[in-house]
Amino acid sequence: MSKELTITQQKILDFIIEKRATGKIPTLAEIAGHFGYRNRSTVRQHLQALERKGYIKRNPNVSRGIELLTEDKFFVPRPVLGEVAAGNPLTIYPDAIDTIELPTIARMPKDSFLLKVKGDSLKDAYIFTGDVVIVNPNTQPRNGQIVVAVLDDAAVVKRFYKKRNRIELHSENPEYEPIVIEKNYSGFKLVGVVIGVYRSMERKVG
Repeated sequence: MSKELTITQQKILDFIIEKRATGKIPTLAEIAGHFGYRNRSTVRQHLQALERKGYIKRNPNVSRGIELLTEDKFFVPRPVLGEVAAGNPLTIYPDAIDTIELPTIARMPKDSFLLKVKGDSLKDAYIFTGDVVIVNPNTQPRNGQIVVAVLDDAAVVKRFYKKRNRIELHSENPEYEPIVIEKNYSGFKLVGVVIGVYRSMERKVG
């Protein structure tokens, strides 16, 4: 196990880990398409090398027949600190409400944390109820970025826009009106910028 990988093999392994964390193990065709290979045999050769080196196990008779060996090497448990509303505001709880396994390649800047989404106001941004967002509190948001904010002691996740005399929090669902906050309103506080979204393999989205 753990024989040195070539740059290409490492990229393919990272892609498999990423897809495993956010959806399904990729097919041979999906790997070929992602890396621009016209011939699937090229992908097959790289997968055979990953198998020889002890990183994966393949079942050629199954469409998604790639198994990551020793998954604890590629995934680490992370606490989910609460729920954030993609819809009406919700409370962020002070203690962990859940634990999920994120891939070790996931970008988790210092002080960043996880929140679980509840609601459908960001469905057109492909963020759904039950998804987990990574929130970075150490960066200032730019217009159009998705942020977590506290509004009157409740947490929301919305798209951020700073206007001249106000802040607007927009949904990605036409059923929801923008939330308009007047400048210097004491009940508003930015928590951080959403830098990643993860979805359980077992969960289906609408």
